[in-house]
Amino acid sequence: MSTLPVFRWHLAPDGYATRRQLRARNLRPGGQDVAAQLERPRRRGRPPLVAYLYRVDLAKPVRPMTPGRWQAHAAMMRARRVCPRCRMDVGYCIPRSYGICGRCLAAEETSEEIADQDSGPRSVGLPAM
Repeated sequence: MSTLPVFRWHLAPDGYATRRQLRARNLRPGGQDVAAQLERPRRRGRPPLVAYLYRVDLAKPVRPMTPGRWQAHAAMMRARRVCPRCRMDVGYCIPRSYGICGRCLAAEETSEEIADQDSGPRSVGLPAM
C-alpha cells in the first residue's frame, strides 16, 4: 500500500496539476491515478481542504467534440431552458431553486397576493349563548 505525497497549499512542485489546471491547458488526466495531493490546513474547526494532483507528463489531450456530442449538449441545454409549466423556451437556464420561468413565477406570486387580499382579516365570532 503506497501513500500519496502531500504538499502544502500553493507549494506543489512543477509537473503536477489539478483537473482545472489540466483543462486550462486543454489536457485531461487520461485514466491516470491521482499522483499527489494538496492540503490547506484546518481553519476554525473545519476539516482541511484537499485538492488532487495529476502528472502533467502523463496527461492526454482533451477529446474533440463530435457532431453527436454537440447535438446531445444542445438537447441538454434546451431542456434546461424550457419551463415545465408554460412549456416555452425562455432563452436562459431556469434556476433549479424556482423550477419555473420568471413569467410563471411572477404570475404565481400575483395570484398568491390576490388570494391573500380576498381572504383578508376575518373577525372571529363568539359562540352564541
